[in-house]
Amino acid sequence: MELDQTLTSRERINSQLREVLDEATDKWGVKVVRVEIQKIEPPRDITDSMSRQMKAEREKRAAILEAEGLKQSAILKAEGAKLAVVLAAEGQKQSAILYAEGQAEAMKRVADAEKYKTEVVYQAIHNGKPTNDLIAIKYLETLEKVADGQATKIFLPMEMTGMAGAVGVMAELVKADKSDTKK
Repeated sequence: MELDQTLTSRERINSQLREVLDEATDKWGVKVVRVEIQKIEPPRDITDSMSRQMKAEREKRAAILEAEGLKQSAILKAEGAKLAVVLAAEGQKQSAILYAEGQAEAMKRVADAEKYKTEVVYQAIHNGKPTNDLIAIKYLETLEKVADGQATKIFLPMEMTGMAGAVGVMAELVKADKSDTKK
């Protein structure tokens, strides 16, 4: 039996010692009923060694507990940082979605307004029953605005030749009117 066990197992030692003494004294007719170890005193160097061992064991447990605490702290901090990054990313995603939805709604409203404007202008033109001369003038004004742009090439529709002829006739009529008014 080791020394550590002797210090913690007095009851077991007592029963084993009683059995041994009972066997030894049985031939004399003596029966040992009870044996009790009062105190076990190991030598001083063993006591010092045991104290150092217990101190080292306590320090070891304290170091392990501290390391486990630091580990748990680091894990919780990392999980918190991870959660913060995930939540920030989700927030940015939601913000981008809402921004895109807002942009889409704004574009839809602008398109609806343009459509309405075009319909109103179209209706007004048709209600006003414009003449071909007026249409030709508006066509030329629009063509002038297109030509003022940054484009280096302008494509004209095939019907432009007919329009140019109508404009030429109009120009002749305007000249004739001016000459008639001068007379």
